[in-house]
Amino acid sequence: MKKVEAIIKPFKLDEVKERLAEIGVHGMTVTEVKGFGRTGGKKEVYRGSAYVVDFVPKVKVEIIVTNDNVQQVVNVITEAARTGKIGDGKIFILPVDEVIRIRTGETGEDAI
Repeated sequence: MKKVEAIIKPFKLDEVKERLAEIGVHGMTVTEVKGFGRTGGKKEVYRGSAYVVDFVPKVKVEIIVTNDNVQQVVNVITEAARTGKIGDGKIFILPVDEVIRIRTGETGEDAI
């Protein structure tokens, strides 16, 4: 099993969620996050004064998937979240040793 973490633009969340549902992914965790990458934030003007917004608002989507479904999930997120502009985000893939459903005690892929 793998954990797919995607940092995306907030306005792309609905599209990503819909596209993932189409391929059978219904469970995910979504967190509002802030951060910056190579661009170091963006310049804004407020009441005539320029300043740099260091932390840009993003959304983190976390999904646990079977090893067989990782590439399909990554492809769907990439296609749905892409705008072609700086700041589209990143996808991280991490190994998951075990999953346990608290309510039933199911483990492994049965608990996903």
